[in-house]
Amino acid sequence: MPRTSIREMKFSKVYPMYVQKAERKGRTRDEVDQIISWLTGYSDAKLQREIEGDSDFETFFDQAPRIHPNSSLIKGVICGIRVEEIEDPVVQKVRYLDKLIDELAKGKTMEKILRQ
Repeated sequence: MPRTSIREMKFSKVYPMYVQKAERKGRTRDEVDQIISWLTGYSDAKLQREIEGDSDFETFFDQAPRIHPNSSLIKGVICGIRVEEIEDPVVQKVRYLDKLIDELAKGKTMEKILRQ
C-alpha cells in the first residue's frame, strides 16, 4: 500500500490526534484550537469548518488567512528533523504545528508556545 505524503494527509483525520495528545497531558481542545488559529489565522468558525471538512494539509495551509509572522521563531526537532531546516514550505508548516502541539503536551505555557 503506498504511503500518503504529509501534504496529502487530511487535516480532519490528524486534528483528533492533536487533541488526544494534548488531553492525555492535561491540556485542552481549546488550547489546541488557539495554537492552530495563532499559526494559521483561521477564526474559530473557519477552523471548525476545516475540522469538519475534507481538506488535505496542503489545502489547509494554502487557504489559511495568514501564517503568523513569528512562526519563523519555531525551532527544534520533530521526527528527527530540525523544523527550521525543512525546505518544503507545506511540510515545514505541518511540522511547525506538530512542534507547537508537542510543546503544549510537554507543559509549556501558552505565552511561550505562541512566541509572545
